[in-house]
Amino acid sequence: MEKLQIQTLGCSKNRVDSEHILSQLEGLYEIVPEEAVEPVDYLLINTCGFIGDAKEESINAVLEAVERKKAGEIGKVIVLGCLSERYKADLPALIPEADGWFGAREYDDLYEALGVVPDESKVCERHLTTPEHYAFLKISEGCDRRCSYCAIPHIRGAHRSVPMEDLVEEARLLALKGVRELVVIAQDTTYYGLDLYHRRALAELLQKLSEVDGIEWIRIHYSYPADFPDDVLDQMANNPKVCAYMDIPLQHISDKVLDNMHRHVTGEWTRNLIRKMRERVPGVVLRTTMIVGHPGEGKKEFQELLDFVREARFERLGAFTYSEEEGTWGAANLKDTVTKKTKQARLDALMELQGQISLEYNQSRVGTQEKVVIDSFSDGVFVCRSRFESPEVDGEILVKYVPAAFDGVDPYSMIGEFIDVRIVGADEYDLIAEPLA
Repeated sequence: MEKLQIQTLGCSKNRVDSEHILSQLEGLYEIVPEEAVEPVDYLLINTCGFIGDAKEESINAVLEAVERKKAGEIGKVIVLGCLSERYKADLPALIPEADGWFGAREYDDLYEALGVVPDESKVCERHLTTPEHYAFLKISEGCDRRCSYCAIPHIRGAHRSVPMEDLVEEARLLALKGVRELVVIAQDTTYYGLDLYHRRALAELLQKLSEVDGIEWIRIHYSYPADFPDDVLDQMANNPKVCAYMDIPLQHISDKVLDNMHRHVTGEWTRNLIRKMRERVPGVVLRTTMIVGHPGEGKKEFQELLDFVREARFERLGAFTYSEEEGTWGAANLKDTVTKKTKQARLDALMELQGQISLEYNQSRVGTQEKVVIDSFSDGVFVCRSRFESPEVDGEILVKYVPAAFDGVDPYSMIGEFIDVRIVGADEYDLIAEPLA
């Protein structure tokens, strides 16, 4: 049986795509884990093409794979995903050593190239590449919005919801594999259902997912602020399986910048939404993303952003500098007037402010008792998360393994288990905890 490996780059949505592809290849190829470094007959690289740094990482991965192919470590290099979709007219000529280029919507062609006839009965199945106790659940594909900086509609096409019954079945099959936490993802999770059911159906989906035996935590990523559905907040406040955690990329607060971004919200709307979330879901943890240096952002607009972050006190915040991307509304209509040096200085200032806010939030948790899930074990320490930390993007809770405290149980056998701990220390990113007797 030939050996096949997938290398997944970019966001967790790509990871779900890779896992669906692998489920179709199980039994036909020997699947080599992504982290393994060994000769393979096929290396599939699922690329990202969102912004400059991601594109560079993907190109470098392809070039490295080509070098390994020349050295005899790889039989064939096949490229798929967002970068391949975005530049499929140019890349084959630039890197002819790769054996195949397939876009983000060309999986049937990929299967044909691999000699596989897709099995429709496996449409809800996944070959997990995450630790077996958590998984990402992609509830829709594409996006109907036209934010000025974003190429996703160009790459992934229009918004398409996955039918609710398929998602519930996918969650059921994941739970049978041992998954206990679902991270609900999409380009815009709050848009879910509009195309299929002519209504926003995220709250209904959350309720149905929470009824799946074995699933204990559900958290939401990538929610758009405009027309945010209030019934989702009801689920977060009242459904014990839905974590009081929301990833809601806001991008900016200045009306001028938001208008240039085509975000269809105002600063006042945004402030009111954050206020409502905190009131309706006490203790909610909010994660957001900001863009600095977007066209129209002068000193005044950037100061407004700093003031807003200081006021809103997001528990989690990431940021990146604006880059002009071909195929976007911004590249066609807005001149990039902020210098690279200024963008970096603004990014540094924003993250310094957020670092202090994050530290103060973490310090406020010292002395509290929390339920955590064990993600991994290394060097005598459990790496854990609570309901307030999402996998792969947030900080961690570190718990020293003391055999007596765990009745001498093999620590590796506890990965994926829930334990109760007391927080005893904190820094800007991580927490230190001790197990409760």
